[in-house]
Amino acid sequence: MPSSAVVYNPLSRALHWSIVLLVAVEFVLAWLMPDVHRGTQPVGLIAWHIGVGTTILALMLLRLLWRGVGGAPALLPGPTWQQHLAKLVHVLLYAGFVVLPLLGWANASSRGWTVHLAGVVGLPALAASGAVWAHKMGNVHQVVAYVLLGAIGLHVAGALFHGVVLRDDTLRRMWPRKA
Repeated sequence: MPSSAVVYNPLSRALHWSIVLLVAVEFVLAWLMPDVHRGTQPVGLIAWHIGVGTTILALMLLRLLWRGVGGAPALLPGPTWQQHLAKLVHVLLYAGFVVLPLLGWANASSRGWTVHLAGVVGLPALAASGAVWAHKMGNVHQVVAYVLLGAIGLHVAGALFHGVVLRDDTLRRMWPRKA
């Protein structure tokens, strides 16, 4: 069925689906990687987790910049509560995908680890090695990850509700297009 709705532009869609893929990988890495304790080194799954996390951060910052420049299509008409909930969930998603990697980066810095963008480019430390406040951010990082997982669940549920139950154009506006 062709859609008459205004769709997100190709860059917004590419960033969205790239982040979706990376977030799926990131949560799997987080669940599989070993617990981080004193003396743990950033190797193996931990290094991958950090590299994917910084990539998500970079893509999300690019997405926010692009959204600020190009905007986004207006929400489709619907009940006010749905529009407010959609805006709230999007704020949680955007904030979470920026704050979560920054918390992890600060925690890694407190451990004396060098954080690499995409596992390649070394980034400056966000905290001094041994900084107590930054070390505590590891626990906050975990809590924020669960909150973000809940926001992702709401986002997916909302998209499926619009696509399957309401059968409106909301989901199709972000769906990848054929070239």
